Amino acid sequence: MWAFRRASIRLRNRGLSSATARICCGKSEIERFCLDYNSGFNDPQEKLFDGLLSSTRFYNTSSSSLKLHREVRTFSSSLGAKSSGGEDDDLEDGFSELETPPSAPQEANDGDEIGDDLISKSDLSEDDSVADNINDELEVFGSESDAGEKKSTKSGGTSAMTEAILAAPALSVSTVMDKWVQEGNEVTEEAVILTILQLRKRRLFIKALQLSEWAESTKQLEFVNESNYASRLDLIAKVRGVHRAEEYLKQIPESLKGELVYRTLLANFVSVTNVKKSEELFNKMKDLKFPITCFSCNQLLLLYKRIDKKKIADVLLLMEKESIKPSLFTYQILIEVKGQSNDITGMEKVVETMKAEGLKPNTHIQASLARNYATAGLKDKAEAVLKELEGDGIVKNRWVFQLVLPIYASLGREDEVARIWKVCESEPRSNECIAAIEAWGQLKRIEKAEAAFNKMLKKITNPSSKHFCSLLKVYANHNMLAKGKDLVKRMAESGCNVEPLTLDAIVKLYVGAGEVEKADSILEKAVKQKRARPLFRSYLALMDKYAHRGDIHNAEKIFLMMRRAGYKSRLQQYQSLLQAYINAKAPAYGFSDRLKADNLFPNKVLASQLARVDAFRKSAASELLD
Repeated sequence: MWAFRRASIRLRNRGLSSATARICCGKSEIERFCLDYNSGFNDPQEKLFDGLLSSTRFYNTSSSSLKLHREVRTFSSSLGAKSSGGEDDDLEDGFSELETPPSAPQEANDGDEIGDDLISKSDLSEDDSVADNINDELEVFGSESDAGEKKSTKSGGTSAMTEAILAAPALSVSTVMDKWVQEGNEVTEEAVILTILQLRKRRLFIKALQLSEWAESTKQLEFVNESNYASRLDLIAKVRGVHRAEEYLKQIPESLKGELVYRTLLANFVSVTNVKKSEELFNKMKDLKFPITCFSCNQLLLLYKRIDKKKIADVLLLMEKESIKPSLFTYQILIEVKGQSNDITGMEKVVETMKAEGLKPNTHIQASLARNYATAGLKDKAEAVLKELEGDGIVKNRWVFQLVLPIYASLGREDEVARIWKVCESEPRSNECIAAIEAWGQLKRIEKAEAAFNKMLKKITNPSSKHFCSLLKVYANHNMLAKGKDLVKRMAESGCNVEPLTLDAIVKLYVGAGEVEKADSILEKAVKQKRARPLFRSYLALMDKYAHRGDIHNAEKIFLMMRRAGYKSRLQQYQSLLQAYINAKAPAYGFSDRLKADNLFPNKVLASQLARVDAFRKSAASELLD
């Protein structure tokens, strides 16, 4: 991959001249892919890579001169606030593979986080498989003796211990296991490890942690290797938050506190978009002389994909410098970045480079390609990739069902959606039903979405909010308030918790129906309950509506709520807030100072808004006349 180079690359200068800047040292194909990001560089180029790499690099600082960038050896996000607030903020992310469970406390950001839950419409189709990929790479049970257990888990079999725990969802795992032992069942370390893996695969992290703690307390599981501690730390981070995982790290014996443990914590910092902690830990791993692995670099790529895409090039240059070969997941991230920026040519070049390295696109890369083609309006290319995904047919490859169905719907292919849904309509799986609900919703076939939902409920004994949320989002997208209210009532009667995604759908439901005050009240109650942090977009939906009304008071209130929730201010929030002042025809005093305090610099949209509110300022003479 690194051998494929060009001599120069065209960059866009910000406010300097129309001349193009050139990077004068050779770059890898993948690094140039990122540097050629189609939105251009919106920050002074001599500062783009401050504090990132031990490399000598050239940047354009004027129309006629080049400046040598000095050598630096640590990662830092001194520019994170500046660059994360552009017009194309990546609020939603399809690679949130180490998700905190909905009931777990979300991190209150440490002043350096962007901190969104970062959930995209592709999560329902990709989340579980991506989680599998990253947990495999973490190797939380990494010894050779566990290889057979891993294989058994992936084959779909369920152990008797797992079945016993799943059969008693209302009971604590310790109660189930005590009864299990009393009934004369044998408990072995291998069985415990297998059950924990199977619970993790089902994303039942709370029960997995309870089993791990029970096994340790009853001496059924000996913590004698690093993978045991890495697994426990990962579960603690998911269930109780990364701050508790940090505390647990201090309890691990130094002799067993290796790279696996640290990279597990790094992945969890990235999963909650804690920029400061992620970079500090990465640098600490370098200071401790741990090898820089592709896994750790992939975590930084995920982080910067969310908050500052321009820094992706720096991670790739570090990988080249350290001779780290990109993995399939590395390419998956880069393809998604290109697709999100609507740079289809760049996306296809990444695929070509990946294939040249002997790597074949997996199903999730293919699905990402199809989604990006569909979004770009390239229907034929999207359908060609979808047919590749289906392979010999959807009957034989039923497991791709949940990937292709929503994409066909986005292309408006109701006939294809009907064809695929017919294959498994008689005996659908829950994920297939969720995909069908989303697809029929996109096609505005509400009655068919409801039919798929009812089929799903018949198959599931204890439906979760995830299942209800699939149909609730359809109602919210089509402003069907009455049906949405009835569904929320059914969900409450089923005893489901209101998770962030569900709350977001409820907020959107009421906002879309014009009942903004009701949506506001629901969001405030959720915040007071402190169960899980609402999504960034839930707050923003309310702020946008108040801004449209010119309701400065409530727009400022939502702005403050977002800050209290731990979301660091970004330009999109200020744009929404300023719109409230514009619509109210009121001056916004001190706004420039507020932006400076948040280390933000106006883009074109915000600068235009500031000029408009300045026009509402009163002169000294007019104040006297008033």
